[in-house]
Amino acid sequence: MDINFPLLLVLAVLITGLIALFDRLVLKPKRRAAVATYKSGAGQSFDQGAADSLERELGIVETAKSVFPVLALVLVLRSFLFEPFQIPSGSMIPTLQIGDFILVNKYDYGLRLPVLGTKVVSVNDPKPGDVMVFKEPRNPNINFIKRVIGVPGDRISYKNKQLVINGEPVKEEFTAQLRDSSGSYKLFNETIDGKVHTIRKDNGLLRRDAEGSWMIPEGYYFMMGDNRDHSNDSRYWGLVPEKNIVGKAVYIWMHWPSWKQIPNFKNNGTIE
Repeated sequence: MDINFPLLLVLAVLITGLIALFDRLVLKPKRRAAVATYKSGAGQSFDQGAADSLERELGIVETAKSVFPVLALVLVLRSFLFEPFQIPSGSMIPTLQIGDFILVNKYDYGLRLPVLGTKVVSVNDPKPGDVMVFKEPRNPNINFIKRVIGVPGDRISYKNKQLVINGEPVKEEFTAQLRDSSGSYKLFNETIDGKVHTIRKDNGLLRRDAEGSWMIPEGYYFMMGDNRDHSNDSRYWGLVPEKNIVGKAVYIWMHWPSWKQIPNFKNNGTIE
């Protein structure tokens, strides 16, 4: 079952905030009034312990007031500044490995309301070559990470494992031929809009459904994984609408492939 963490966080902030506000406006004045009444009527039998008991907050109120500032700070940070993600699949190999923990810049593509995703402040638009996190068009509860290949107005085609943008074949420089458990593959340095990054292509035949041509309309983006033969991307399910954008992936800060292994920092660095 998919968990909508942003929604849960917003609800947690709202509930704890309302409890804290209710205490400030209603419960706290009642406690103070009860203490004042007790003091005025207690006389010589006044017991400080009894007064403290009357003034003591309910457990749920004390907890809500303690966690509300923390939850509110986390909400602001992950909604408008930076949000951490873990890479769950190999679709962006070799740029990103399974188990990489990354930071996603939430403000570079504009400030958006948490949960709703509505843009309230425009900043920059995604550019070809950016690595972007977005909500999967068929299931918005799932976050995907791919590279921006096509922006509004672009013509994209992919045939015989050659990417073509606006009629120009994308430059590829062969760097290595390697082998792993899945078979042999090649690495290329690919240049898109002046940005160089490494992609992987298997030596086997291309899936027919991975080929095609696309015209990118306003408000949409064409996304592909750097692991070209093992990426579930726009070639299969179409374009990403602007409203599904989460943010720009900018930095790898930890690598932790499984709970059985010790986290390390060998992949740390900016994301190209």
